[in-house]
Amino acid sequence: MGFAMQIAVIGGNSALPDACATAEQVGREIARGGNVLVCGGRGGVMEAACRGARAEGGHTIGILPGPDPSGANEFVEFPIATNMGFARNVIVVLSASAVIAIDGSYGTLSEIAMALNHGRPVVGLGTWRVSDDAGVEDASILRASTAAEAVDLAVAAAAHTRQGVPAQ
Repeated sequence: MGFAMQIAVIGGNSALPDACATAEQVGREIARGGNVLVCGGRGGVMEAACRGARAEGGHTIGILPGPDPSGANEFVEFPIATNMGFARNVIVVLSASAVIAIDGSYGTLSEIAMALNHGRPVVGLGTWRVSDDAGVEDASILRASTAAEAVDLAVAAAAHTRQGVPAQ
């Protein structure tokens, strides 16, 4: 018997409607695949992704920055209060087999960096692009254009990484 893969969805606590619609669809796709959504447990992209996952009967874990589990959005099934502020971002990404970044600001960028530093595959969906001084984009962030493609890439990259071969 296998286990459900935990996939992190990261993005802004304040997000525009398009980003939230995308996040909700990503949450739905994660749940449809029988996987568990892990996130920062608050609003914006996180809330939308959790809403989508729960609408499909999926499970959601929220790693909260504050000391109170009641600080989670209403779609978090399992709130984990850390009282660690942004340091909880490390827990979010290291709890997941893969990370899907949607939109986001500097907190999202820090989570992307943390995930990549620890060998977690990252799929970008309308989020940060990282390049060197010559303008050459770092290909470590896999790019998707739809929610279904993002989840498929995340699952495949995580499975590939689990077999001891780094995601590309």
